[in-house]
Amino acid sequence: MADRVVESSDIEVPEIPELLEKVLLFCLEESKEKMRAGEDVVPFTALVVKENLFMENHPGETAEQCFAFARHTVANARGAQAYALCYDGYLEVDDEVKDCLIAEGGIPGEEEGYAVGVLYTAGEDGKPVFEDEPAYIGASPNFMEDLKEAEAYTEEEIDEKYLSDCDEDEAEAEEQD
Repeated sequence: MADRVVESSDIEVPEIPELLEKVLLFCLEESKEKMRAGEDVVPFTALVVKENLFMENHPGETAEQCFAFARHTVANARGAQAYALCYDGYLEVDDEVKDCLIAEGGIPGEEEGYAVGVLYTAGEDGKPVFEDEPAYIGASPNFMEDLKEAEAYTEEEIDEKYLSDCDEDEAEAEEQD
């Protein structure tokens, strides 16, 4: 997945909200583990709702499709406190293209999100070798820009959204049996 432009600059790294930073780093670690196990990294989101982390894959035939699926999921996430979208991409650095696991995300109501990443290369054995520390890449779109802060939703609104989704999934599974 490489058809994404995240603006980078030489500005000082901004202070990323703590919860968002945790979910971004968690997603990078999850992706590193998948790659170490020889698995592909399918673009996925992680949503923080209450004390839960909801993860969903967003496969698509094009990068635009994957991002559209992720945006749809996140933009409708009532009561979510933060999200991350993680994918295997690349960075263009000094006229050179480098492989990079990228996690971008945001919090409700903010204009922009944050993108972080960890560079990697293929080792002699073909397994990925990751840089020690993730790095701030730049500002990214925030799929939660139009959402209210999590506290602005009632418990019933949040439960209705997530419990009704679970009920629909169960009903579909029963129909298929």
